[in-house]
Amino acid sequence: MLSRLYVKNVALISEADILFDGGLNVLSGETGSGKSVILDSVNFVLGCKADRTMIRYGEHEAFVKAEFSVEDNSEAVAKLGEYDIECDGAIIISRKLNADGKGSIKINGNAVTVSMLRNITQHLVDVHGQSEHFFLLNEENQLKVIDGLLGESSIDLKAKLSNLISEKKEYKAKISVLGGDEAERARKLDLLGFQINEIESAELKVGEFEDLKSRQNIVINSERILSTVNCVKNILDGEGGCGDGLSSAVHELNRISGLGDEYAQISARLEGLGAEVADLSESLSDIADGLTFDEKEAQHIDERLTLIKTLKKKYGADEKEILAYKDKAQAEFDLISDNAAMIDKYTKKIEECDDKIFDICTKLTILRKQSAQIFCDGVVKELQTLNIPDAKFGVKFNEYNRESANLQSSNGCDEISFEFSANKGEPLKTLNKVISGGEMSRFMLAVKTKLKNVNGISTYIFDEIDAGISGYTAGTVARKFMEISQSTQILAVSHLPQVCAASDSQFLIYKIEEGGKTYTKIRKLDNKEKIDEIVRLTGSVNSDVAKLHAEELIKQFKK
Repeated sequence: MLSRLYVKNVALISEADILFDGGLNVLSGETGSGKSVILDSVNFVLGCKADRTMIRYGEHEAFVKAEFSVEDNSEAVAKLGEYDIECDGAIIISRKLNADGKGSIKINGNAVTVSMLRNITQHLVDVHGQSEHFFLLNEENQLKVIDGLLGESSIDLKAKLSNLISEKKEYKAKISVLGGDEAERARKLDLLGFQINEIESAELKVGEFEDLKSRQNIVINSERILSTVNCVKNILDGEGGCGDGLSSAVHELNRISGLGDEYAQISARLEGLGAEVADLSESLSDIADGLTFDEKEAQHIDERLTLIKTLKKKYGADEKEILAYKDKAQAEFDLISDNAAMIDKYTKKIEECDDKIFDICTKLTILRKQSAQIFCDGVVKELQTLNIPDAKFGVKFNEYNRESANLQSSNGCDEISFEFSANKGEPLKTLNKVISGGEMSRFMLAVKTKLKNVNGISTYIFDEIDAGISGYTAGTVARKFMEISQSTQILAVSHLPQVCAASDSQFLIYKIEEGGKTYTKIRKLDNKEKIDEIVRLTGSVNSDVAKLHAEELIKQFKK
C-alpha cells in the first residue's frame, strides 16, 4: 500500500508530507482547493507524463517521493528482481523534474527509466479517473482477471499447457540436431552436398598452397633469373673467365711442381677448383635450359591459388582444416540421410502434443467464457446500483480453430477484450474507446466489488466518482468502498458526505495565503474535524442538529 507521499514545489504545493493508512482514505476540500494537484503528484511519481508547468512558480525543481509497503511475493517485487533492484518490504520511488525539462527517477536508490517505472507501478497502484494508470484497459490484464476468477482450474490447465509446450520444444530440438523437418533437411543436404563436392573436386594436397606460391614466384621472376644465371655462367666459363684463369694458374704451377711437394699440392687444389667451376657452369646451364616461361602454367598456378584462397575463406585456414571440414560435412550428410525415420517419429510426437494443447485450450476457453458471463452479469448489477442503469458489459473472445490456433503460449489461444456500453440503444464497444473517466471509476468500483485480489494491486485511487451521484446511490458507493477497503487500500477524492463518513482516515485539502502567495495544504482530520467536514459537504448550517446528523451518518457506516 501507499504509506507515505512527499510533495515539494508542485503547482500550489510548497511542501506536503502525507501519511496514509490502510483501508479507506478520503480526500475532500472546496472546489479549486488543489485536490487535483495531489492526484497529479501521484500520477507523476507513478510514471505519467509531466511538463514544466507543474513546477511551482518561482522554483527550479519539482520533487515527489512515494513509499509503498509490499509483500515479498507481490508482482511488483518480482518485477524489481528483473531489474536487479533489491527490496526489503518497501518500495521507495522518487522523481524530480527540473525547469529545463530534465529529470531523474530512482527506485530504492537505483536510477531507472520512465518505462521501467511504469512496469513496476502498474502492479502497485490503479488510478481511476483522468489518468493513464488503468489496469483494466490493458487487454493482457483483462485475461488475467478472467483467469483469476477461475482460480485453480486455470492454474492447472495452464501448467499442463506449459508442460506440453516444453515437451514439444524438446522434440523440435531433437529434430533440429537431426537436420530439421523435411524442407529444412533438403536444404541442409543440398548445402552439405555442394560443400563436399566443392572441396573434393579441388583435389587438395596438404602444403600445396605454399608450393604453388613458391612456383608462382619463380615463374613471375624467370626472366630476371635467366639473365642472372647467364651472367654468372659467363663469369665462370666465358672467355677470360674463372675457368681460363684457373687453367693458366695450373699450367704455371706445373712448371715448378717438380721442385717441391707443396707446389704440387697447390696445383692439385687448383685443378679441383677448375673442375668445381666447370660443374657449377654445367648446373647453371641446366637451370637456364629449364627456365622457359609458360603462360599456360602461370595461368594455371594463378587459378589454383585463387581456388584455394576461396576454399580457405569458406572452410578453414589451410588445406588440412579444409579437408577436415569436408570430413565433418560428410559425416553430417550421412547422419541426416540416415535419420529420416527418427525425424518422422519426432514430427508425429509434435503433432500429438499440438492435438493435446488444442484440446486443453478449448477446455480453457469454455471455462473462461462461463466465468466471464457470470462476472459480466455481476458487474452489470453493481453498475445499476451505481447510477448507470442501462449499463451493458461483455467479454469478446476471438474465434479460432485447429489451423489458426496459437499453440505456442501457456496462456492458451484466447485473445479477449472487455466491451462496455453505458447508454440504452448503444452497442457494446471496446472498453478503452467508449468509457469516460467518471464511468471508468464507477465501473472499476463495480469490478473490484466482484473481485478479490485478482490483479495483485494493493492501492486503488478513485478520482471524484461521485459526479452526478446523490441519495441512495451515494450510500451504495460508500458501502462498496468499505467492502473493497477490507483487502485493498483506497484513496478516494470525494464530495460525498456518505463516503467521508465511511472513511477510516479523512484528509482535508485547502488553500491559504501567506506573504502574498497562495499555498495548497493538506492535513489529516481528527474525529471532531471530520464531523465538521461532513456538515460542510451536506451543505448544512454548522449547527448542533447538523453535527448530530453527521455523527449518525458515521455510526451508520461503522455498524
